[in-house]
Amino acid sequence: MLLITETGGTGGTLRSSSEDFVVKEITENGTTLEPGTAYSGEQLGRAGDGGRGKHIEFVMEKRNWNTVDALIAVAKRLGHGRKSIGYAGTKDRNAVTVQLASVFSPDDADLRSLGIKDIRINGQWRGDGVGMGDVLGNAFEITVRDAKRVDNAGAIAEELGGRMPNYFGEQRFGYRGNNWKIGAAMLRGDFEGAVDEYLTYTGNEVNAEASAARTRYAEERDPKQALSYFPKFLKGERTVLAHLAMHGGNYANALRLLPRGTLLMFVHAVQSSVFNSELEARVRAGDFSSAAYAGEDFYGFPDMERISGSGKFALGVLPGYASRGEELGAYAREAMERMQIGGEQFAMRQMPELSMKGAYRPLLAPVKDLACDVIDGGSYRLGFSLPSGSYATALLNEFMKQGAAQ
Repeated sequence: MLLITETGGTGGTLRSSSEDFVVKEITENGTTLEPGTAYSGEQLGRAGDGGRGKHIEFVMEKRNWNTVDALIAVAKRLGHGRKSIGYAGTKDRNAVTVQLASVFSPDDADLRSLGIKDIRINGQWRGDGVGMGDVLGNAFEITVRDAKRVDNAGAIAEELGGRMPNYFGEQRFGYRGNNWKIGAAMLRGDFEGAVDEYLTYTGNEVNAEASAARTRYAEERDPKQALSYFPKFLKGERTVLAHLAMHGGNYANALRLLPRGTLLMFVHAVQSSVFNSELEARVRAGDFSSAAYAGEDFYGFPDMERISGSGKFALGVLPGYASRGEELGAYAREAMERMQIGGEQFAMRQMPELSMKGAYRPLLAPVKDLACDVIDGGSYRLGFSLPSGSYATALLNEFMKQGAAQ
């Protein structure tokens, strides 16, 4: 990914400890959730139901847990399952994070007494439940250690000028980095190709047993036999293989057995890849003009409810079936042509439940309250806030310049 800063990178390492990566959710009323601080529903503007909601809403502070696993642990203590939980956004595992969450529970319970290791409940109340997007953004406190050129950090912060390229992070594309390839094949109606990519691609595969299984299947193409050697932890792959073993080459139906969230992830990865390609081309050309712009909300973040032909934040397009050529622009159209897809294919006629209308995303994200403090000759600490959906890794790439093109 191309960067917008020219000052040399600092280098360094991240997450030497969980405390080196602190993530604090910014609620819809602009409150930043601080570790070790108790909150009420009234403080966060979420007590309008008079305490009659069927959910327990709470502030969760966690360490070395991912969001979903932590909330499932809370729900199990109350006798509920995964479908009972709610959250505004997922947070890193190897970090200290504070976020708003909920669990369906008609009965009252004191979550603070659950006693789950490394999970702390910083206030609870009854409400209607927390959903994805019920958040303005996130505030970060990140320590970079073992930096080779720590003195460059201040110059980079000044050069950024309160903005950063709003790339999607690597996690958007799956640990093998090929989610977009699976999604693009699905959009083209090539479900056999999508299944093949899903089962056999070994790039970035870190597990030796999984890599060997994928390689063997690519050579033998025997789904029934593959069930004897594909690792048990590859549950999705084994589900697809079992269907193929029983029903032959009905590849679309084999994919349909995967959770809808997994299939949506593949299609979202295509949108994300198009956007990243467009943004990289714009960085190269120094062109951040756009056909559509977003206004600014009360917090200083993009207001995606106020989109017009002028505004503070230039927007790129996440393509969909409603995206017209002039909305996509030349950069996005070029990326889609390379993938051999068009906007109309996002209607997904063979899998309409995965159809994408299209959306906008800021090309440059605002970086609020950016502070850079040198701790010693090899470490520095960054404090900053980003809108929901923007990745801290995109900002860290500007500072560390490790694995990112300039």
